[in-house]
Amino acid sequence: MNEIATKDKIVTNLKTVSDTKRAFYSHHTRPINSVYRRVIEELLVEMHLLSVNSDFKSDPIYYLGVVTSFERLMQGYQPEKDKVSIFNALCCSIDQDPDVYNAQAHSLLSIAKHKSSEDLIAWLSNPTPIEGAENIIESIQAISNNNNFKYSRPFAIGLYTLLEETNAELLKDNDKRNEIVGIFAENLGLPGEKMKKDLEIYRSNLEKMDQLLKVIEDVLEASRKQREKRAQEKQEKQEKAES
Repeated sequence: MNEIATKDKIVTNLKTVSDTKRAFYSHHTRPINSVYRRVIEELLVEMHLLSVNSDFKSDPIYYLGVVTSFERLMQGYQPEKDKVSIFNALCCSIDQDPDVYNAQAHSLLSIAKHKSSEDLIAWLSNPTPIEGAENIIESIQAISNNNNFKYSRPFAIGLYTLLEETNAELLKDNDKRNEIVGIFAENLGLPGEKMKKDLEIYRSNLEKMDQLLKVIEDVLEASRKQREKRAQEKQEKQEKAES
């Protein structure tokens, strides 16, 4: 009975999605732009579910995936200044430090800038020390050695972002992209097919967001022209009345 009671207590004490959402809105108190609300909620739930999974351990590639997902899917958000507050609230809602996410993500990305895609694949499979990036090497080394490594969509997006930094043109070729993902999956013990599917969805979401931004831009432009037209007509009427 005690063992069961203890287990029940542990389960009961886990933070729920509702708890995390309340925490998020306590950190970011301004309304979320309706166009982006679904993006925020999906990322929030995903980060929450990983944070309460006993097998999950965050790492620089995961951090990069979260940072990149947020930055790219939140393009065009207004007011722009609210984006920092929203990202900070996402991290703080699961008791994480947003500065750690940004710092480690950017450190890892800076490594990729100086490597070819082939060198990057080799380095991630067997990370060697790099001056200025000592704080992230150990976490990456532990990935392939962790039999219980918890794969996540942000992790796949982090890998994709690194590859994009080395050779963006290469990733436009579907066959070559899938081939590289397969190599990563084999070298790091990751679910290859799941990664390919997650990245296809991610790429599709980016395309949809680009299309949405174009529509919003067109609507704003049409609205601006309409205001200018009304102002011009009003001015012409006034001038006619005065004459």
